[in-house]
Amino acid sequence: MTTHEQELRERVRALCAEWDYTPRVDSWIGGYDPEFSRELARRGLLARTWPKHLGGAEDSNIARLAITEELLRAGAPVSAHWLGERQIGPELIRHGTPALQEEFCPRLAAAEIGFALGMSEPDAGSDLAAVRTTATPDGAGWRISGRKIWTSGAHVATHLYVLARSSKEDDKHAGLTEFIVERTAPGVTVRPIIGMEGEHHFNEVTFDEVWTPGHWVIGQVGNGWQQVVGQLAFERGGPERFLSMYPLLKAVLDAGGVLGAEDRSRLHALMARLMVLRTWARETALAMDAGYSPVVEAATGKYLGNRFELDCIEFVRELLPRCDAGIHRMYWEATLASPKSGIRGGAAPVMLSMIAKGSK
Repeated sequence: MTTHEQELRERVRALCAEWDYTPRVDSWIGGYDPEFSRELARRGLLARTWPKHLGGAEDSNIARLAITEELLRAGAPVSAHWLGERQIGPELIRHGTPALQEEFCPRLAAAEIGFALGMSEPDAGSDLAAVRTTATPDGAGWRISGRKIWTSGAHVATHLYVLARSSKEDDKHAGLTEFIVERTAPGVTVRPIIGMEGEHHFNEVTFDEVWTPGHWVIGQVGNGWQQVVGQLAFERGGPERFLSMYPLLKAVLDAGGVLGAEDRSRLHALMARLMVLRTWARETALAMDAGYSPVVEAATGKYLGNRFELDCIEFVRELLPRCDAGIHRMYWEATLASPKSGIRGGAAPVMLSMIAKGSK
């Protein structure tokens, strides 16, 4: 670890130590505190890899990894900025026009606005090439109609990223386009999907002839599939795929009198796997810094990370008779979140298919 990485980690730890919040699992989805996100921005801890004129620091993905690991380890409330900073900003920088970048990136970097991802659909799921939401040219813009499902944070986002079919082609991977839509635009309806834990993260979003300006198209019309494949490396390749449940593990480690000799042996095995996953995430970040889009590597990390998180939950389950109420609360949060964590960003069969195809 470089001195620069360590300095960034210490800055994150200092903020988390002084902020009043309750650490929680799955904090990048469920931990919503816009003011915390804005404070991260004020301290220069968001958009580290972006160009300076767009609100960034022109830093490395390795530096960003140091920040995100610390935030996830602390169970900090980061969902207000997470999706926009993680992938919408980078997608705009890769494919957006200079005007589109200047319109959105500085506000994303300051956590002034937030995005939700309109990708999955009721009959498409992880198969994004099967989306049926349509976009039809209308004057200086487009009319979007369709439904999106499992749209995390759509009820609090200011804007929506929407993958829609802008033309009918024989190849289902062709004719897709990426759009930005204002969440409060006429015709947008957000319906809550309440989770088993009683919390509201997911939504169904309906678009009824929603108009969006033509300059809010990201990249080239009809090139959405090629663009979104690269974008998903940002979504799947980060430490949130294996550190979402870490606050639960940390709570057990911090508690006295919980672990016996056999428990410690099992814990050491989990920690060894965690080190491998952290190394994998670091290699993925290095690949991004080298200009490579690590699609297969990200899918591999996402698949293995989910297996690790499930095993962490199982490890804690057997310790519950010796744990306090705080650990019990966090355990149930983790258990109820675990089905979602296996689906978000692509279900396991889709990840395995990508790995198999990419390894040939």
